[in-house]
Amino acid sequence: MKIFRPLYERAITWAAHPRAPWYLALLSFVEAIIFPVAPEIMLAPMVLARPQRWARYATISLVCSILGALVGYALGHYAFGAMRPLFDWLGWLPSIDRLVAELSGDLMAHPWKAFWMLVAAGFVPVPLKVFTWASGIVGIPLLPFLGGMVIGRGKRVFIVAGLIRLGGTKAEAMLHRWIEPIGWAIAVLIVGLVIYFKFIH
Repeated sequence: MKIFRPLYERAITWAAHPRAPWYLALLSFVEAIIFPVAPEIMLAPMVLARPQRWARYATISLVCSILGALVGYALGHYAFGAMRPLFDWLGWLPSIDRLVAELSGDLMAHPWKAFWMLVAAGFVPVPLKVFTWASGIVGIPLLPFLGGMVIGRGKRVFIVAGLIRLGGTKAEAMLHRWIEPIGWAIAVLIVGLVIYFKFIH
């Protein structure tokens, strides 16, 4: 069953639209909060279509990702409190509180550890929204959070845009060829992480 390639091909269609930069902005914003599709699948064909605008498109994606990350941070910070009664009813609250307290103590003792974690997040196959929500729940200070997000997400979108700009059609063809196995590998890894932390760790 193919899921990621059709999504990618739909993104290619959107990339040719006159309002493609607005679509990229919306995708980047929503992806940082909840949406499962990374904005690079739209960024790549847009750069291929107009390579001279690669830096502009990467900047649009970065700025909107940061704005979405701030929303995700706020939701993690405030919505977690609203969800506590549900977690308590399910019997999960003691474990969640223990984990949040442990992370909070570690990050408050070394606040810039969060910065390096978010810088590394740009290259690990864990969705951005996981880091934004977790950062809000734990209460990572905003300065390390924003700095880590700018560098972590920034290096990713600028590297993708730059490689497509330099590689042209060959780079886009390689992305199109491997998008399905990459997408499934990331999905399997996420499920594995959920199983590990819920049932094994």
